[in-house]
Amino acid sequence: MAKQTLIGYKEGSGFLYSLSGVAKLIFFVLVSVAAMTTYDTRLIAFIAVGSLLLFRLAGIKLREISFVLTIVIVFALLNLIMVYLFAPAYGVEIYNSQTVLLEGWGRFNLTAEQLFYLLNLLLKYFCTVPLAILFLMTTHPSQFAASLHQAGVSYKIAYAVSLTLRYIPDIQEEFQMIKLSQEARGLELSKKAPLVKRIKSNVQILVPLIFSSLERIDTVSTAMELRRFGQQKNRTWYKSQTLNSGDYTVIGLAVAVVLVTLVLFWVNGGRFYNPFIG
Repeated sequence: MAKQTLIGYKEGSGFLYSLSGVAKLIFFVLVSVAAMTTYDTRLIAFIAVGSLLLFRLAGIKLREISFVLTIVIVFALLNLIMVYLFAPAYGVEIYNSQTVLLEGWGRFNLTAEQLFYLLNLLLKYFCTVPLAILFLMTTHPSQFAASLHQAGVSYKIAYAVSLTLRYIPDIQEEFQMIKLSQEARGLELSKKAPLVKRIKSNVQILVPLIFSSLERIDTVSTAMELRRFGQQKNRTWYKSQTLNSGDYTVIGLAVAVVLVTLVLFWVNGGRFYNPFIG
């Protein structure tokens, strides 16, 4: 049960798993920046659909990431609610028009422009979050570190990134172990407990988790110092992968998305696509 909630590298086969870590990182960064910069609904909807289709290509089942997706969806909905509460007419200001769908109290009118703006915000989550999860679950940390070093990044930084990627599933697993031990002691953390109580109880788990993480960091640092890590100017890698035609194709697609974003900036006269003109 606990392993279904872990987000980290999983063994697999297929096109995404055969790509270099650098190619996937470049694609993730460029496409995410493009999606977060533009508010052209056509482009971000295309990226969102493509990101979700990549899950099928990678063979990742929804139940394996259900816990993370639930957190993301809840956070996205809370963000949309807060945006509406603090700026209920922001969409009207952006699109320079007002189409009232439902009369509200004071300035809290429900307009088509505000709903369209909130739709764009929601689509941005479906653009970036799936790409981040795919990157973590299809990229072997050692192979990614080796690829970064081949791209000119210092091997110290590359090794730090590798340790970070390895530590993500470890800290999730440790969280689950602490949670199960707390439940064995009588602390109710399941869905049977009220939501507020579950939140408070899970926050209490963070304290032993933080101390455990600090202890592990100290152990790893000491072990690396004893092995004279960082004394040499270079190092060899067990997993090393050169860029192939598939990698260059993926990088080219990412660059194409950025170029399309720039073209849409010029076509739309800015970041926002306005369907309410005319």
